[in-house]
Amino acid sequence: MSKRVVFVINSLAGGGAERVFSTILSASTRYRDEYDVSVTLLDREEQAYALPGDMGVRQLDCRHSLPRSIAGLTRATKKEKADLSLSFLTRSNVAAAFAMIARGRPFVISERVDTAAHLDTGRFAWASRLLVRLTYPRAAAVIAVSNGVADTLVSKFGVERERISVVFNPVDLDRIAALAAESPSIEIRADDCIAMGRLVPNKNFALAIEAFARSGRKGRLVLIGTGPLHAELRALGDQVGLGERLVMPGFIENPYALLVRAGLFILSSNAEGFPNALVEAMAVGVPVIATDCRSGPSEVLAVSLDRASVVDGEGGLLVPANDVPAMTDAIVLMEDPQLSRSFGERGRRRAAEFSVDRAVGAYWQIIESVIGNEASRQ
Repeated sequence: MSKRVVFVINSLAGGGAERVFSTILSASTRYRDEYDVSVTLLDREEQAYALPGDMGVRQLDCRHSLPRSIAGLTRATKKEKADLSLSFLTRSNVAAAFAMIARGRPFVISERVDTAAHLDTGRFAWASRLLVRLTYPRAAAVIAVSNGVADTLVSKFGVERERISVVFNPVDLDRIAALAAESPSIEIRADDCIAMGRLVPNKNFALAIEAFARSGRKGRLVLIGTGPLHAELRALGDQVGLGERLVMPGFIENPYALLVRAGLFILSSNAEGFPNALVEAMAVGVPVIATDCRSGPSEVLAVSLDRASVVDGEGGLLVPANDVPAMTDAIVLMEDPQLSRSFGERGRRRAAEFSVDRAVGAYWQIIESVIGNEASRQ
């Protein structure tokens, strides 16, 4: 009888983790001949990403509540007689841990963020950190999206390094190429710079705005995304003299059509789990500048900063986090057409190493190893 594997996530309402979740399952067709695979979504939200049409999907109504998530998922996994769960995102990971421990079954968690940074603020941040420390070390296996994330789980949350496998996020190169060929939803010029993501403190778009203004680079800074800091960032743009040269179009359904036509992509984050946007920009051949923030960028660019202010990586420049002068210098350097073109070509080659097949194979190798180990103990 086929082993029953349930994939769990908060919802598919949008975001990098949700996109990876959908990509992994959509590319898992050959494994579904051997395993009974289903999906449980904790919240009732509109789905931005599609799953295979013949895959069983159970949608709970946990309303973003951890207690409801634990109770609902415990009932669901019991009803489905799940042999193993694989979950994405912190709430789903904790809920799956409680549900599967109650059933005496193994669980695998996929950690998408720098856990310490993600749980650093908020009214109940201390409780969230405690729950992670109680549950993550009991996982049969932990999948981290970067070595930086893995190191944090070991040093801050007591997970044994032997239980952790690093699997970089997959990039669907064919899909990105097709979308990049479409017409952009807003005008983009060859000397424009693009930054994108949620307008929240950890993304530190203030760094990009200040450095772009100081650099004297022509063109515009196009900041794609929505979030609570919209008004604050808009005001900063006016304060540093960008005015209409700071373009904030909000959410863009197809950012690749913009990226492929731009002259530069800037990632200014203070913390990342795995910088999907950075790899996606590299995939369309745009040169990049990234901060050496916790988890991800240095691994993507395959270079170490090593106390320098600006270093060349595979696809662009790496600078220290929250360093306006260094970011400014990097933006100025990228005005050299030959250097910029070389980075774009190298970045496209580097992005090709983050293939969907490689990530999917790694995920299922971990699942099969856990199931095999469980069978040998019975």
